[in-house]
Amino acid sequence: MARPIEVLLFDLGGVLVDFSGVADLQALLPGPSTTTDVLARWIGCPHSLAFGMGSMSTEQFAERFIRDWGIALEPGAFLSAYRSWCRGLLPGARELLCELRPRYRLAALSNSNEVHWAALAEDPALVGLFDAMYSSHQLGVRKPDAAIYGAALERLAAPAASVLFFDDAEANVEAARRAGLEACRADGVEGVRRCLRGRGLL
Repeated sequence: MARPIEVLLFDLGGVLVDFSGVADLQALLPGPSTTTDVLARWIGCPHSLAFGMGSMSTEQFAERFIRDWGIALEPGAFLSAYRSWCRGLLPGARELLCELRPRYRLAALSNSNEVHWAALAEDPALVGLFDAMYSSHQLGVRKPDAAIYGAALERLAAPAASVLFFDDAEANVEAARRAGLEACRADGVEGVRRCLRGRGLL
């Protein structure tokens, strides 16, 4: 018999939070680039990866990022714009989480960084909705590395099979499954609802 789900663990950007990073970055670039090209470069950017694992300071990140991407902004102006890429909860996210809270522990596991995490942590609409929130820059490891799921499970003190994880990236979902979690790919709030309904959890 399958273990009952006790914890719902959410990625944030693209699942519950509106993150406009690729489009906003695209607008800052010196020449035209496709969304696909910008996303691929963003995912592999060594500065973003290091910043997202807490191994680079905010100042170093800003200086190196604008240099290598050819962005015509001073570091302070870039960081101000960068912070704004986290645009708050998607429509319906708060209502969904409030609906789920009486029945499940709610937690977040996000590939984030010092700047974006501060924007999220200071968002009054987000504060108090989760029992726990974990960011890659705090844990020193990023999804889909198996270690990040182990770190989250340890902090949650929850067996892997009792956790249902939601992410909009298939690689992260597959890695979570290999780590023993139940996992579902979900694009946005309605994607989460579909997954929950399909499993009889909503």
